[in-house]
Amino acid sequence: MQQAWRAALLRFDAHGQAVHDSDGLLVTQRDAAGVRRVVAAGSHATLAPQFAQVPVTHLPGRLIAPGFVDMHVHYPQLDVIGSPADGLLPWLEHYTFPHEARFADPAHAAEVAAFFCGELARHGVTTALTFCTSHPASVDALFTEAQTRGLRLIAGKCLQDRHSPDGVRDETGQSLIDTEALIKKWHGVDRLGYAITPRFAPTSTEAQLRGAGALAAQYPAVWIQSHVAENVDEIAWARALFPDSRSYLAIYADHGLMRRRAVYAHCIHFHDDDRALMRDTHTAAAVCPTSNLFLGSGFFDFAGAERVPFAHGLASDVGGGTSFSPFVTMRAAYFAGRAASTGVEPKPGISLSPERLWWLHTAGAARALDLQGVVGNLQPGCEADFVVLNPGATPLLARRTAQAETLAELLFALIVLGDDRVVERTVISQAK
Repeated sequence: MQQAWRAALLRFDAHGQAVHDSDGLLVTQRDAAGVRRVVAAGSHATLAPQFAQVPVTHLPGRLIAPGFVDMHVHYPQLDVIGSPADGLLPWLEHYTFPHEARFADPAHAAEVAAFFCGELARHGVTTALTFCTSHPASVDALFTEAQTRGLRLIAGKCLQDRHSPDGVRDETGQSLIDTEALIKKWHGVDRLGYAITPRFAPTSTEAQLRGAGALAAQYPAVWIQSHVAENVDEIAWARALFPDSRSYLAIYADHGLMRRRAVYAHCIHFHDDDRALMRDTHTAAAVCPTSNLFLGSGFFDFAGAERVPFAHGLASDVGGGTSFSPFVTMRAAYFAGRAASTGVEPKPGISLSPERLWWLHTAGAARALDLQGVVGNLQPGCEADFVVLNPGATPLLARRTAQAETLAELLFALIVLGDDRVVERTVISQAK
């Protein structure tokens, strides 16, 4: 059965340009697998005669936009968000690892997974690439919850067989056995995908990284995720542990962990040869502006990523990141873009347009995840994950958006002044 919604409508064309209908119509229909897909999207005046018999939900004053895509988030770090620390490594030692040790308990993992998935949906995030802990039970708990809710979610067990405390450190051989078993159990089930997940190079031995690379070659449809070039102390540590690799990023390439569907968070302290390696291997960056600011790591060089172009999109990085809200993330990305880069090749800042920021958290992020045309957009054939946004959710926002004369002004007001109150409803394409 087809179903339609009438409201202002935002989507993106094949070139990443925003397409806006001030009075739009979105028509959807479930496929044989039970996934609701977009049948048509465009002007109400144009489409209404063709779909006159389809039930319509009219939402005056609202904006329907693609569900947001979060390219990097840690569900086990839900309870360490907002924890003070001097920087990345002390934060991991004092907060993250002790909390992650608790995920050996399946009941604890299930309780956090339920809250986490609820927060994603409440903030309008309908697709996420997610870290679990080193415990297989943490993966099972998250996938079970996401499957129940119909979320499109990609996740994986952390691989960390050294330089990690008791309770989160795993054993090399067993970690790879567990990873393969989880791939076979969960990858491709409903809207779920598996990601091979070395925590970051310093917490894996060469044997574990080689094993992860072998699994990545054996299962080319799964994703790969890790961290790289976030913090100068971390970079020095990685280079000391892997002296034969050209750079921190090259460690992953040297172990078969850079390819399409590989995503590395942060990518701050890059040279152009690192950017070229990302480009040439079709590897993507998850840009995490709120955690980079919170932990004092530096700023992603958006200009560099355009000069030597490689795929990238936005991410919350909760719990180092400070909010699940895509509006907070887009706002921080705008600030970070305007700032001069603090990377190894300092560059002047650039001004990211509101349309570009929105694309980087929807269709652009989907493209970086190799899910272009599947999620992150509302073009025909896409899975119908979308959000209903209220531009008048707060008095100040209502006052500002009422004066918006262009799409750019409307989107920018939502980015600067918006938060979870803007998200009136989140629609999941496979929700029962």
